Amino acid sequence: MMMQRTLDKAICALLTCAWAGIASAQMEDEDLALVYDDKPFITIATGSRIPVTRAPAVATVITAEDIQTIGAVDLDQVLETVPGLHVARSTQTNFPVYVIRGVHSDTNPQVLMLINGIPMTTVFAGNRGNVWGGMPLENVARIEVIRGPGSALYGADAFSGVINIITKTAADIGHTEVGARVGSFNTADAWTLYGGTVGTVEVASYLRAGKSDGDKQTISADAQTGWDNIYGTNASRAPGPINLGYKAFDGSLDLSYKKLRFRAAYKRRDDVGAAAGVAQALDPTGKNFSDRSTTDFTYQDPNFGKDWDVTLQASYLHYREFSDLTLYPAGAFGGTFPDGMIGNPYKWERHSRLTASAFYTGFANQRLLIGTGVMKEDLYKIQETKNFTFVGLAPAPLGSVVDVSSTGPFLVPHDRIVRYLYAQDEWNFAKDWTFTAGVRHDQYSDFGNTTNPRVALVWDAAYNLTTKLLYGTAFRAPSFNELYNINNPVQIGNPSLTPEKMKTLEAAVSWQPVPKLQLGMNVFHYRMADIIRLVPNSAGFTAENTGEQIGNGMEFEAKWDATKKLHLSGNYAYQRSIDKASNQDSGNAPHHKVYVRSDWHMLPTWTLNTQVNWVADRKRAPGDTRPDIPNYTTVDLNLLTRMIRNQWNFAFTVRNLFNADAREPSPYSTPFVSVPNDFPLPGRTFQVQASYQL
Repeated sequence: MMMQRTLDKAICALLTCAWAGIASAQMEDEDLALVYDDKPFITIATGSRIPVTRAPAVATVITAEDIQTIGAVDLDQVLETVPGLHVARSTQTNFPVYVIRGVHSDTNPQVLMLINGIPMTTVFAGNRGNVWGGMPLENVARIEVIRGPGSALYGADAFSGVINIITKTAADIGHTEVGARVGSFNTADAWTLYGGTVGTVEVASYLRAGKSDGDKQTISADAQTGWDNIYGTNASRAPGPINLGYKAFDGSLDLSYKKLRFRAAYKRRDDVGAAAGVAQALDPTGKNFSDRSTTDFTYQDPNFGKDWDVTLQASYLHYREFSDLTLYPAGAFGGTFPDGMIGNPYKWERHSRLTASAFYTGFANQRLLIGTGVMKEDLYKIQETKNFTFVGLAPAPLGSVVDVSSTGPFLVPHDRIVRYLYAQDEWNFAKDWTFTAGVRHDQYSDFGNTTNPRVALVWDAAYNLTTKLLYGTAFRAPSFNELYNINNPVQIGNPSLTPEKMKTLEAAVSWQPVPKLQLGMNVFHYRMADIIRLVPNSAGFTAENTGEQIGNGMEFEAKWDATKKLHLSGNYAYQRSIDKASNQDSGNAPHHKVYVRSDWHMLPTWTLNTQVNWVADRKRAPGDTRPDIPNYTTVDLNLLTRMIRNQWNFAFTVRNLFNADAREPSPYSTPFVSVPNDFPLPGRTFQVQASYQL
């Protein structure tokens, strides 16, 4: 009832804003639009450029200027500023979990990440790869985020949200830039950017190398601590430091000639630490490796024929992920493993895609998008060495590390073919009214078909006021890990799995009462069904479509140019999601999240940015009897300046200024909670950065 009253009040607030905006319209819309026209645009909501306020989605755009102003050097630091999105952490190499509107899972396959519109999903776990190792931002022009379903355009995994990262073109860079950064934890980065022309070809290139020892926050107790209590041993390395070191290399090339564009990129992460341990037992020597190669070739002709804008694209992704791990330390399981329990899984994937799409504008007041495509997702090679096997649920030693790739691997190679067709119609059926309807049908070779529609009604109620009513469905395809895992009783695959499903209803309003103030608010309700979870049985734990979750909430955001030198912005998000099986809170996601940002242009070339992030009211997962996850507040400062004929840029950044004890929830497990005191986030950190434009 309290939730219903909250939503009722929120809807009333939306309607009040709408009528207030209409009543204030005393000038001609066309004249006022010139004053109120400075609005960001987005491309992923419809497949074409459209103002964010009018997009048929609840969306956020972060520009390169925003990234520079807040001093962000990694994608996660930017995404934490988005209303309704919280960055948690996984047991897998501290992998970022993008929790959107309360949808939380350890591998995070419910969020689709695109780079220049192309999915980065790996098929083994259905996410961006378990050895992610962060993403730098020097070559990022803008980041577009949709909160809510996007499967009607993008298919699988556009479930709770879509993140599109758009890299810089030659025009965005326009020069040669070199830069370097040093910071806490022996962190260092260096990069170079080039944007220009070679003959008639526009060229953009980027190279970056970096490394870090990682934060060394202490884990006071781990999974081995629990087993020590059962066996009466003392093998655990806890208390001990979390292992978050890494080495990184990134490179990209963007070539554009008339209607043709070729992109290639390479992302390598080496010596990535095992965080708190893949089995949640500290592993100070564990190392992980991944590399990702991507290429795409695009032909786009906006004047292909009368009223036709046609795009053809071919893309390829190759991904490797290698892990050399000590799952449990020497002396584990009552001394059964004198050298520790060692596992070394290696995986190779390749993804090929062909797509074609076209806009047709020959109908009056309508814009029709049609598209089709085919892709092959191929987990084509598996290799595994280890010194253990399982007898029932109990691990048993093999005596030494042996190659089980052909005798008993965790998974054998599999592939799938996906064919899809989609259509979308944007119809301006009356002045200031736009109705968008779309549907996409996906055909999977391994589990069958799925069809996902969406509809949106957008009303420009006044020159400064836009309202939206949105409905959409989404699906999340089961990963190969969930479908085909074998020889591991704690996670057994199930080839009969069907996709997870979601239905979402949203209402939103954007109001600009005066040119210097922008307000936005939305309310949402969603229902997830057929959630894939591990269910205990006589053989172990098998993946099943068994979960259901219902979520409700609201998000509010504001931007205010208080003076010519002071700009304020922020957002507040509230959500509550219920696990239907237990009728309890789904857990691990914050009910309340507040973000506040201040940009003070102290002097013509100096800017001081301050950020405050409050994360609060996180319940435990059903069955977890630990106290609620503690709230935390972090404060970040970034001082930047442009000097010497605007060629030099300097920045000094402090994150978590007051050294708050911030933690992300560790998973609930039995017969004990493996990391009872959760995963610690970095304390106070410093970084200094300089770049020079030639």
